[in-house]
Amino acid sequence: MRTSNFLLLIAIIIIVLSCSSNSHSRRSKIIYWSSNNIEEIEFARYIVDSWNKNNPGDKVTFQPVPEGQSSEEVILAAVVGKTTPDIYSNMWEGDVEAYAEAGTLVALDTLSGFTDFLRERCDSSVIEEVTSLDGHIYQIPWKINPVMLLYNANIVKELGFNTAPRTYSEFFEAAKKFQKDTDGDGYVDRWFGYAEVIVTWWQRFFDFYPLYLAASNGAPLVKSNKAAFNNDAALKVFGFLRELYQKKYFAKERLSARQDVFLDGIIATRFTGSWEISHAEKFKPAGFEYNFSPMPVPDSHKGPVYTYGDPKNIVIFKTCPDPNLAWKFLKFALNEENDLKFLEITNQLPRRKDLNTNPKYASYFKKNPKMEIFAKQAKYVKGTDQSPVLKEVFDIISQEYEACVIYGKKTPQEALNDAEKAVNLLFLK
Repeated sequence: MRTSNFLLLIAIIIIVLSCSSNSHSRRSKIIYWSSNNIEEIEFARYIVDSWNKNNPGDKVTFQPVPEGQSSEEVILAAVVGKTTPDIYSNMWEGDVEAYAEAGTLVALDTLSGFTDFLRERCDSSVIEEVTSLDGHIYQIPWKINPVMLLYNANIVKELGFNTAPRTYSEFFEAAKKFQKDTDGDGYVDRWFGYAEVIVTWWQRFFDFYPLYLAASNGAPLVKSNKAAFNNDAALKVFGFLRELYQKKYFAKERLSARQDVFLDGIIATRFTGSWEISHAEKFKPAGFEYNFSPMPVPDSHKGPVYTYGDPKNIVIFKTCPDPNLAWKFLKFALNEENDLKFLEITNQLPRRKDLNTNPKYASYFKKNPKMEIFAKQAKYVKGTDQSPVLKEVFDIISQEYEACVIYGKKTPQEALNDAEKAVNLLFLK
């Protein structure tokens, strides 16, 4: 029977806790946790204050997720200790299936009006994406930050391109022209791009995974309890990235410890999200021009270019004393007006299908034209597959990525074969 260390940990400790006479007492209020992001805290306080003002008998208590090494670890500890909030609005999509199988989340599609709300907010592909393996839906699609190619517009123009390189061949051509040893010491010290050279599983959200989604038209990594990524798209992505490092078009050394290497012109591109906008606007030197474009794709690619949407969703935990009240509050928090407020406060995109067509948001995008680029990309984003072992899947891919792409110890096909075998073993446990 399929399981994981995560599920075993939850199962064992929940059994112990359920036998304890000091079980967590049920609360009479709705408790809402957000992320620790300053802008999201501001937004959360805004919607909670607005709600409480008009619903004095059904007040919501808000606090940011408590400090810890990571919010994921804090939530896991809260689940184990039965001290979860009623509502949590920063749930990584890839964690939901494990929590759902552990029986810790409310099946939202059992709440009155939820299905109609979701169909109005999201298209069918998003609904399919968030539907769990048991057919229920345990998460509300809330926000996305699509990963795109950030590029120095001045440099790209100097290299002979009107816009960012679109295909792998164009990317290699531009990279070769830009690469340089600026001080004559025999070592390259100007690279076309940079991605963190670390094996941590989530780093693949900013290199392999968005490139894989772009190359494969949004294909899954796992399907029907088997690896689904050992295909031509992944082979081309591994080959593309491997060549970038082999030819020193991308830096292997850790550049993150320096001052901003993008704004300093040491690199010309980066795979990143819309959070770069506020930083660049604040610190860019005079005359610096930058922009965003879709992820590079294989030369033979046709159709729209997908990417990783970096979605964070909202869940209601089973410890909630009144799921219907929690749902009532969330319908208010996610209405059109509050989604606009979310845009204005956080400069992050609510995940709704009418983002580009709803006149309520037109003035925001007119004032923030670079955010409109991400809003247009939002139609072509994917989250993660529904699997209780998804972190382990990404960890395995990341290990093979390091061996193949960074150090060249395996060919792309060897790395993918080994990753496929290891991932399939996960589903046999």
